[in-house]
Amino acid sequence: MTTESDSFPRRHARTQRFTLGAPRAFTVAPDGSRVAFLRSASGTDRANSLWIMDLPEGAERLAADPGTLLGGASEELSTEERARRERSREGGAGIVGYATDTTLELASFALSGRLFMAELRAGTTRELRVPGPAIDPRPAPDGRHIAYVARGALRVVGAEGEDDRALAEPESEQVTYGLAEFVAAEEMGRARGFWWAPDGRRLLVARVDDTPVRRWWIADPAHPEREPLNIAYPAAGTPNADVRLFVVGLDGERSEVAWDRSRYPYLAHVHWSAAGAPLLLVQARDQRSQLFLAVDPETGATRMVHADEDPIWLELFAGVPCWSPSGQLVRIADEGGARVLAVGERPLTSGQLHLRAVLDVGPEDVLVSASAGEEAQEPEIGEVHVYRVNELGVERVSQEPGVHTAVRAGGVTVLVSATPDRPGTRAQVLRDGKPTATVRSYAEDPGLSPRVTLTQGGARRIPCAVLMPRDYHGDTPLPVLMDPYGGPHGQRVLAAHNPHLTSQWFADQGFAVIVADGRGTPGRSPAWEKSIRDEVAATVLQDQVDALHALAEEFPLDLGRVAIRGWSFGGYLAALAVLRRPDAFHTAVVGAPVTDLRLYDTHYQERYLGLPDEQPEVYRRNSLIDDAGLVEPAEPHRPMMIIHGLADDNVVVAHSLRLSSALLAAGRPHEVLPLSGVTHMTPQETVAENLLRLQLDFLRRSLPDGDK
Repeated sequence: MTTESDSFPRRHARTQRFTLGAPRAFTVAPDGSRVAFLRSASGTDRANSLWIMDLPEGAERLAADPGTLLGGASEELSTEERARRERSREGGAGIVGYATDTTLELASFALSGRLFMAELRAGTTRELRVPGPAIDPRPAPDGRHIAYVARGALRVVGAEGEDDRALAEPESEQVTYGLAEFVAAEEMGRARGFWWAPDGRRLLVARVDDTPVRRWWIADPAHPEREPLNIAYPAAGTPNADVRLFVVGLDGERSEVAWDRSRYPYLAHVHWSAAGAPLLLVQARDQRSQLFLAVDPETGATRMVHADEDPIWLELFAGVPCWSPSGQLVRIADEGGARVLAVGERPLTSGQLHLRAVLDVGPEDVLVSASAGEEAQEPEIGEVHVYRVNELGVERVSQEPGVHTAVRAGGVTVLVSATPDRPGTRAQVLRDGKPTATVRSYAEDPGLSPRVTLTQGGARRIPCAVLMPRDYHGDTPLPVLMDPYGGPHGQRVLAAHNPHLTSQWFADQGFAVIVADGRGTPGRSPAWEKSIRDEVAATVLQDQVDALHALAEEFPLDLGRVAIRGWSFGGYLAALAVLRRPDAFHTAVVGAPVTDLRLYDTHYQERYLGLPDEQPEVYRRNSLIDDAGLVEPAEPHRPMMIIHGLADDNVVVAHSLRLSSALLAAGRPHEVLPLSGVTHMTPQETVAENLLRLQLDFLRRSLPDGDK
């Protein structure tokens, strides 16, 4: 018998979705002698420690323990560090990130705003007394200095704690050096703002001026005595931060990196390795053109290495662009209807693979992650594999069905795998392709095995996961719960165990749960992802309806009782469903939805809908609301529960408040659940636990009875 204390919602919240205690953030020494990683002490411990595995024996040892280093004191985070963690969706504590020198002898990290340095071979850690709060400390490749950001200034200190000094100091409160601006961290996958030269003599440093960006205020109505938080938020169609890049020497001398910033204002990626000159990827604001630029570190002058154009948009990818050891440009490109790996000007893959990221570039091959492309003979629904690619062909590294990624150096690969039949993830250490050790995981076993069927629905072969109650063995039609994300960068149909746990819990409450990844979601082809341009709402909603109806021909679904739930883009999709298709959907849980698309950020929203002033009708028909209230009101009115964190600085609560006002004006039934002090990622344990229970209660109350 399951008690309240060990119920799934409580354990799911306490373990942060059963991720605590799992090893992560791997770094492999270039000589293959050891692996560094982060891991907390148990499946309920949020505080990560830094660990080392010595090879080839596979013995693990603790390199830095946050509890010992802080002497039992609680962590104190600066506003800047909290914002940085929110952008990266970091819900852990302790050592949440670290950086190392080239040889993996030295690691640095910030803890409670203090700067620490760990000697990884000796196993000693000490604090460097520097002005704080320190953010994102990174050793030079040679290990002689550590650069970090404090109060908007980029600073450097010797590895022994000597000669701390500022290399670049902000000229005003709106200026920072060495930090990523909001849209870079939130949308471009660039969490950094400075990069060391391979010889450790200078750095590339981003200067961000938020002065042009409009200011928003995030208040907590539950605490009227607290001042609202002032944030710079670049909403669609409004000015972005002014971002410049400088080459800065250890003596403070600097040169500005020159490129056409008026035409290409987005600094999307920076790469600096011994294989070539510093390499930049800069994008136009409409994201339909971009340049790959090599930088002269002596003068800051740039030369074009490659240019890309796309009539719809250009996607950004992890790990590229970069140089190969032989000095060739490595990139991922959409060419010939496929997403391919290109080294130099030559594509090395075809439509058999759909490239996702570059994991490592070695002298003999490139390590990538990819899913099956449109030309693949087998669909491999929800699978992502690791491949070695060179001019001779493609070799798959990961073998068992699942979702895989990897880190590699010195002939050693750490392969991290999630599979359908095994809880959590497994981190295997491979040498020359053969397993030699497994990094221990302390993550809790969920005690719940999803009863999931991965399939395809409808004429467009929409990837779907169908979950039935584990004790269901009949053919009586079940009420349906659609459980999508359904939008860009949010694949949910995965061939893995843990991604389906919450859906299975809802299924065990008596639902047939369907997760459908329609057009716009990643994983199939460039055309699949880009087909939502200018028609986000109609496209993603139609695919949910098509998947629902197609699956009803194979599974016992009661189409007279269909609910939908979602968060963020999924919340937007859930609200769309009951507002525009009340014939198909009967109730919705709408979590942190983007309702007025003009209130979301530039780099994301303009990619799909253009500029609001140039395409106002496009924004109107894709938003849930417009200035006149609800778009295209329809009968019958379907109930919805709207949930939103009042401290959300990504999808601000104004979205839900405007939706509620429009619903009220239209006489539509709805409930609003405000979450005081909660951000977009709802990390609080009691909040996360009770949100599942409250959603279930609402769904049971609001769905029609079976005989209606």
